[in-house]
Amino acid sequence: MNKQRINDVIDKMKKEGLTQIIVSSTASLYYLTGYWVEPHERMIALYLDASGKAVLFGNEIFGLNSMPDLPLICHTDSENPVKDLANVVKAGKLGIDKFWSSKFLIELMGLRNDVVPVHGSAPVDLARMFKDEPEMIMMRHNSRINDQVVGTVISMLEDGVTENYLASQVNKLFLQNGADCEGTQIVCFGANGADPHHSSDSTVLQTGDSVILDIFTPLNHYWCDMTRTVFYKTVSEQQRRVYDLVKLANETAISRIKPGVLLSEIDKTARDIIIQGGYGKYFTHRLGHGIGLECHEPPDVSLASDIPLEAGMIFSVEPGIYLPGEFGVRIEDLVMVMEDGCEVLNKYPKELQVIL
Repeated sequence: MNKQRINDVIDKMKKEGLTQIIVSSTASLYYLTGYWVEPHERMIALYLDASGKAVLFGNEIFGLNSMPDLPLICHTDSENPVKDLANVVKAGKLGIDKFWSSKFLIELMGLRNDVVPVHGSAPVDLARMFKDEPEMIMMRHNSRINDQVVGTVISMLEDGVTENYLASQVNKLFLQNGADCEGTQIVCFGANGADPHHSSDSTVLQTGDSVILDIFTPLNHYWCDMTRTVFYKTVSEQQRRVYDLVKLANETAISRIKPGVLLSEIDKTARDIIIQGGYGKYFTHRLGHGIGLECHEPPDVSLASDIPLEAGMIFSVEPGIYLPGEFGVRIEDLVMVMEDGCEVLNKYPKELQVIL
């Protein structure tokens, strides 16, 4: 158990008016206990109350062990997984995280009609939003790997190459550098780049294509994520104009990042530049997302996010312009908020590149 993180969560429970919560998210359980378990259809749940009492409930197939400060109560596939948990929870409000399966919640409600389930993700989400020193070190390291991979893949651009092939090479390179698993890499040529979440396919690279490489993976459970756009053999004046606008939006937004500034202001800074450049309706998504144990986690970097920046937050800054039937451009960096500004974790250059 990570006592500092547990105490932080308890403090945030009290601020949310919660005296007890259930944590079932794989990433959040790892954050608090050091156990990484993919339960699939089986139940795993951490019970935590405001006094610091913690009990872990899981299937014996997970191979977990009790710790001095974390008793483990196991069940088998032939037993009701919720029964023991129902004997521990107290009457009244019980915070439930957003990942706990409804089949377990409904069973608990049937066994304990004196329990009132309420949204309970906020205490852990808020704690995870601020990275501690070991997490910062991990995120820096993983972003360096990402820089290396994107550079190598850009060097592979040549006549006849397909999106699928490059996506497979991204995964191969990540695995060679310690990735936990393969991912669904976003590689887009030409008009495919107008779809922000295009699924890589058999499209063949053509002269004049923009090439979007949005690559991401977990390494030691912490995610890296970045996007670079380059051009193959030639670049049109419109492509150059769009690229320069996206780059300006990315860099200007990053220059505004410091404690106290609202996340919505960071989004607005980038969005206003693209609007003033005449492409506002083609910037179709939020500016960014938090990242850490999950690729997308709080905070949300959008016009709707009136949360002030604080040191320790890590999130993406990824403005884009997507012209249907033509091409797209996106530039994404991860940034870490520091006491006096921010640290950009991705170092791969952002100057316009034409690959010959």
